[in-house]
Amino acid sequence: MPIDLNRIRDFDARAVRYGAELVATVKPRDLGRPTPCSAWTLADLLAHMTAQHRGFAAAAAGRGGEAEPWRVVPAGPEAVKDYAAACDLVVDAFAAVDSAERGFDLPEFGAGAAFPAGRAIGFHFIDYVVHGWDVARALGLPYAPPPGLLEAALPIALAVPDGDRRLEPGAAFRPGLVPRDDAGPLDRILTALGRSPGWAV
Repeated sequence: MPIDLNRIRDFDARAVRYGAELVATVKPRDLGRPTPCSAWTLADLLAHMTAQHRGFAAAAAGRGGEAEPWRVVPAGPEAVKDYAAACDLVVDAFAAVDSAERGFDLPEFGAGAAFPAGRAIGFHFIDYVVHGWDVARALGLPYAPPPGLLEAALPIALAVPDGDRRLEPGAAFRPGLVPRDDAGPLDRILTALGRSPGWAV
């Protein structure tokens, strides 16, 4: 089924903007907090997220194969400001994409890996739905994304391949967990991607 480019990048932009609102509340003293992302602190997570935004923005501009945009820079005193700038960068870059079939080079999926823009933006979207939750949990804040966001993200989360690859170093997600029978969209997304909905600092 063809991907609606305008729809997926609208959802992605909304996820990114909502996550940026959460990150804007981060204080320097918060950077050492643990997160649901394995052994990463909040500083590590912000550094990763900032690099990913820059890398995907480069991919949208035809430069995804370059190493520099993907380089993770340790979060410093300007971590929140740097993150906000990276959010603007990726949202603007996706807005300029003129076709769902344009190729995005995404080396984090392997040497020479490339995907159509619609799918690539979908990857980014699900990442930032989940990373928004990661930030909220690290800060002890509620996670209430804009209406419709979780429903749009759920089919993407359920389509992410599970299996032993999720156990490899650097894997984006852990092996899936079994959701509760009464789980809503957020819990189903989290468990599909190996997050425990009950995680707390």
